[in-house]
Amino acid sequence: MTLELDDATRTLVDAARKTGEPDAALRAKLIACLDYTRLDDTIEEAALDAMAARAAAAKVAAICIPPAWVARAKQALAGSKVAIATVVNFPGGEDGPETVHDVTVAAVRDGADEIDVVFPYKRFLADTAPPASRTLRTCRDACGMDVRIKVILETGAFHSTEALQRAAAVAIDGGADFLKTSTGKIQQGATLEAAAVLLAQIEASGFPVGFKASGGVRTPQDAASYFTLAESMLGKGWATPDRFRIGASALLDALT
Repeated sequence: MTLELDDATRTLVDAARKTGEPDAALRAKLIACLDYTRLDDTIEEAALDAMAARAAAAKVAAICIPPAWVARAKQALAGSKVAIATVVNFPGGEDGPETVHDVTVAAVRDGADEIDVVFPYKRFLADTAPPASRTLRTCRDACGMDVRIKVILETGAFHSTEALQRAAAVAIDGGADFLKTSTGKIQQGATLEAAAVLLAQIEASGFPVGFKASGGVRTPQDAASYFTLAESMLGKGWATPDRFRIGASALLDALT
């Protein structure tokens, strides 16, 4: 189902979808905004070390890995400027606030710089207690103010623009530093329409919140389309690593 957009936003989305292959300068910007991701359970020490080395050499924004590997990544990335991101309440968004707190505290202790936490979207859409904001505030409190929180909305589960807008507002109110589209674990990943809804909500909030596209962003052209949309909606020069990320596993190979 396609989210409903106003005519002006639809025009920007359609234009972004027509973005061509990025040139060398844009490829470099996209690499600098990349969260180089591997979240499968089969990763081993040698693969993690190789991933960290590749990330450091390419100078991506961050690597995104399971919580169990944060401490190892901290060692492997010592001396680099690559941030370490991990996932919490992943992938279904169904953990209780206490579990979210404990996993977040452990990840921060092990060296995580960023926490990608899944919004409790199933509970939110079913309108059941406890409120989604409780999970996010628990995560925010466990992080303190020095660790970034990227809230994964799982936009493919939302079938109305209004519901996604409300969820995004709850995420921002709960302390999100970034709004992120997807886990990549359900059928519908990121779309430009969902990105537009989140970007519009960021602009309306007036807060310095970033945006991350993830879930099916596989080609340089895909990544360039999200970059184009972000800059067309929030201003030229807005899409820097502090405010714009692309989460992907194979995209680095395609960009280099």
